[in-house]
Formats: sequence, C-alpha cells, structure tokens
Amino acid sequence: MTKMTVPLLDLRRQYHTFKSDVLPVLERVCESQMFILGPEVTRLEVAVAAYCHSAHGIGVSSGTDALLLALMGLDIGPGDAVITSPYTFFATGGTIARTGARPIYLDIDPVSFNLCPTQLSRHLAESCERRDGGVYDRASGARVRAVMPVHLYGQMADMQPILTICQAYGLSVIEDAAQAIGSEYHGQRAGSLGDIGCFSFFPTKNLGAFGDAGLVTARDADLAERLRVLRVHGGKPKYYHSMIGGNFRIDELQSAILNVKLPLLESWTEGRRRNAATYETLFAQAGLTETIRLPVELTGRRHIYNQYIIRVPERDRLRAFLAQEGIGTEIYYPVSLHQQECFAYLGYAAGDCPESERAAAETLALPIFAELERAELEYVVDAIRRFYA
Repeated sequence: MTKMTVPLLDLRRQYHTFKSDVLPVLERVCESQMFILGPEVTRLEVAVAAYCHSAHGIGVSSGTDALLLALMGLDIGPGDAVITSPYTFFATGGTIARTGARPIYLDIDPVSFNLCPTQLSRHLAESCERRDGGVYDRASGARVRAVMPVHLYGQMADMQPILTICQAYGLSVIEDAAQAIGSEYHGQRAGSLGDIGCFSFFPTKNLGAFGDAGLVTARDADLAERLRVLRVHGGKPKYYHSMIGGNFRIDELQSAILNVKLPLLESWTEGRRRNAATYETLFAQAGLTETIRLPVELTGRRHIYNQYIIRVPERDRLRAFLAQEGIGTEIYYPVSLHQQECFAYLGYAAGDCPESERAAAETLALPIFAELERAELEYVVDAIRRFYA
C-alpha cells in the first residue's frame, strides 16, 4: 500500500466547508463592535440548550471554567468532597481541588471508560457515613456534596444508576460532558440529566470554536440565574456583588463562530460514527479483533466518537510504528489523576484504581474526524495489521 500521511485531526478540511458562511458573520460582529455578552451569545445559549434537551444554557470562557462555575454554583468548597473518575482530562479533578474541595477518585468501567456505578454505590455504603444531615467520607472527614461523572470520548456514563444513587444520598450531579455534545443515554442528551452539564468548545471537540469557549446547561431556573451572575464576578446589577464569582464570559466572536457551526454538527457527528463503523468492518476483515479491543457503543447509547480509542498490546511500540508510517495518534491519558504528583496529598497508591491504570497503559486514539477518506482508514488498519504480523 502506498505510504500516506493521515493526521489525528485536520481542522483545515472542516474549515473549508463553512468558510464562506463564517467570514461574513465575523465581519458583522466586528462592525458592531459588541464583543462581550451580545446577541450572538444569547442566540448560542438558546440553541445549544435546545440541542442538549436542557432548559437553560450559559455560555462560558472554556470547558474548564464550565466545571469550575458548576462547582461554585453549587457552593462547593473547603470541607467538601466530590466523587469523580480518575481517568479523564486534568480539569475534572483540577477544578474540584481549585475550589478547596477534595476529589474522591473511584475506578472506571473497563468497557465505557466511565465512572462505574457499582464502585460509587460501594464507596458510599462502605466508606461513608450519614450524619448531621449529610454524607461524610470516613477517611478524609470531608462532606460528600456531589458526583461528577465524565462522558469520556463521546459516550455517556451509565447515568440511571448514578442518578438513583445520588438521589438516595442527596448528592448533586455535575455532568462533565466536555467531549460528549450530542451523545445520548436512552434518548436523553448529555447535559440534560444532571443538575448541571458542562461542555467544552475547544477547537478539537466535535463542536469547536476558534479558541477556548464552553457552556453550562441547567434544568432549574434559579440555579441557571445563579450561574449567570457568578460568571460576571457575582455582580447583579453591574458593580453590585452579592457573591464572589469570576470572569467566565464567552466571547461574542466565539459565539458567532459556534452559531455557524452548530447546524453542521449532526452531519459531522454522523461522519465520525460512519468512520467508526468502517473501522469495525476493516479491523474484522484484517483479523485483528482478537488482538486489539475496539470501542463499544453500549446498548441505549449514542456514541459521538470525539475520540476513537482502541486497547492494544505493546501500545507505545505500536504508536512509534504508526508515526513512522505517517499516522497521527495520541494517548489519552497516560497518567490517571489519582497518580498525578499534584494529588499525592490525597494518599492514593498504585493499584487503587486498577481499571483506570490499565486503560492509561493500553489505550490509543486513532484518527476519526468526519472528513477522513475510506482509503485513509484502510491505510491505518493495514499499518496496524503489518505491525502485529
């Protein structure tokens, strides 16, 4: 097979499909000279909330700030704890720690890579106690206030048991849906099931801005209003502050770009899903399904494939070989959060989250973006076949 170059992601291919639509919109915003919380922001908030089947949308400056704002909106801080997954991007645990709260990392389901409901139920039953109207982690003494499930790589966590458990213990639910806009769980969209949903519009996401941007969704009108006030330093009206917030505003220019791209999102997502199906066929034809483990779209889910993640033996050697063959890959994430140096104070040790640690050692992301040609997918699979042959 003739040698090719297949990037992990090529945003230029996508850009040329909407360039003629986005440039006049950018010019219109520039002519208006309205760059902060203007009509494009309002339009985006309404449209994304509707797309996510949620009542309210609040545009913010990044996916990280979406998580931080959600925690602040629920008044989570020192003395509190939030349960989440250790196998995720750093912002998930980092924002919890930034509020002064304590991250509690529980292991993942090895198929979905998401927070395991059985681990959640067991921890709350065996390692926590109810007292003084709350739930307290025995080891740290922190009051458990919320659970932050991550919808990793574009497939939602098993939300029904998570929601049932959280309701029984009086815990809030923050969906980290940074990689999951448009993903579904039994017909319900990411960001519509928890108290707050958090989205990232980082350029590499399925719906990406031309820089940092994000959004939070909320079902409750009072909570949504609190989030809106907190994103502007907690001031309402202007210069009058009843609480301390932050500067978490989304830019008008980024909102305008996202308003052009949002109507195209479904076609791009279907392109990713089509490529995932093609990979599955090609890997089977190459006789590789016993050697590598492909991603699984679980029953009742809609996987949007923000990343296409395989589990492989000799992961690092395979990645080096694919790089030599001109194929872009990435490792998400090589060190689980419970093993990061900055979280040493939490006291976790190797082996505490074995499935997360195993995923960190075995997983590899392959190119999946919608504009890939079938010949490029065939080249990727053939290179992997040759490596293992």
